[in-house]
Amino acid sequence: MKFKAQLFFTSSIMILSLGLMQCAESIPNNQISDEKAYEIVPLTKSWEKVVPHQEIPEGLHSLSAASCGACHQKHYEEWKLSTHSHAWTDLQFQAELKKESSPFMCINCHVPLQNQQEYIIKGLINGDIYQPVKEKNPNFNYDLQQEGINCASCHVRNNTIIGPTGTTKAPHAVEKNTAHLSENLCISCHNAVAVITPTLACSFETGDEWKAGPYAEEKNCKSCHMEGVTREIVKGYGERKSHYHFFAGSGIPKFDSVTTKMLNGLAFYPSEVSVSDSLRFSIQLKNEFAGHKVPTGDPERFILIKIQLYNAEGSLVKEQIDRIGEHWEWHPAVKKISDNNLLPKESRIYSFAYANKEPGSYTLKVAVEKHRLSKKNADYNKLGAAYPLFVTIFEEAYVVKF
Repeated sequence: MKFKAQLFFTSSIMILSLGLMQCAESIPNNQISDEKAYEIVPLTKSWEKVVPHQEIPEGLHSLSAASCGACHQKHYEEWKLSTHSHAWTDLQFQAELKKESSPFMCINCHVPLQNQQEYIIKGLINGDIYQPVKEKNPNFNYDLQQEGINCASCHVRNNTIIGPTGTTKAPHAVEKNTAHLSENLCISCHNAVAVITPTLACSFETGDEWKAGPYAEEKNCKSCHMEGVTREIVKGYGERKSHYHFFAGSGIPKFDSVTTKMLNGLAFYPSEVSVSDSLRFSIQLKNEFAGHKVPTGDPERFILIKIQLYNAEGSLVKEQIDRIGEHWEWHPAVKKISDNNLLPKESRIYSFAYANKEPGSYTLKVAVEKHRLSKKNADYNKLGAAYPLFVTIFEEAYVVKF
């Protein structure tokens, strides 16, 4: 995996194409004999840092999502179906971590709280991202790490619970801070554009796409991905305005045993199948609903438009496959080669024709698929058959006769 980044303190996905080098152990200053050779450079970039250690806010007994779910049951059940909940346990991410050259800050995207990280990074030897100075985190919580992007990732800061209303009914204090819980929090994770090394980059431009798009003044990330709902936040406390916490996105689950909610930005407009001396068909895809490009985020994502014609015996007569997505070159230097992702409100028509030579009955099958990554890359990372690579978002079959 691979990218280009301007990461903040959390990020839901970071694609890297090189292997991972394990962080160097902390080097005490008294062992550094040559100050010129060993300068400890402090962390300055946003993606190098994590959310500082958080004490458990008064009224709680844990920072875990499971603990929050004891009262906020609906929110917890929704979060468990989100890809946020598998940000750490994602097989693709774990495969990248086992490689030799993924720098230390990759995990900052997937477990943003210092409480979730085994080591505390104090600085970089000579500013080298592959030589972090680290020390054992005495407050590391393994179970918390497994939750990935959990409730505390967004709702706990400065050892305080942050909410949209600051209600006084809760058994714990809640600070109202709608600015913190705005789309800026989403963008801090989902807008990452920076070259890390000449051959390693992070490229998530969803925030920039939204800001430059036609919906920036009308709706934001929460409008679509955290749809509003009126309901009880906690059973017995009465209904009020809330938001769903599925964080609906691509709809591609992280495990074949898990389901997730899909939010599809595309609209599909298939034509009638025309048959005379030849068969003709077209389908229009329009980025009707998304405020960003489709696909967006991880540059390994792509969409396939498959149009296939079968004869009466079930044999494939003709197949046409079109692709929407990005192409990157990673060596000798990282570079985006092409990008035909659909802009907000952009339409594209895919046409299919077949000059018939034999009369009979035929079946035209049309499918549009969202892909997380190619099977080639999945096999390279040894992700196995249980790792879902795509979901079908449109599917129709037409029986035609010549």
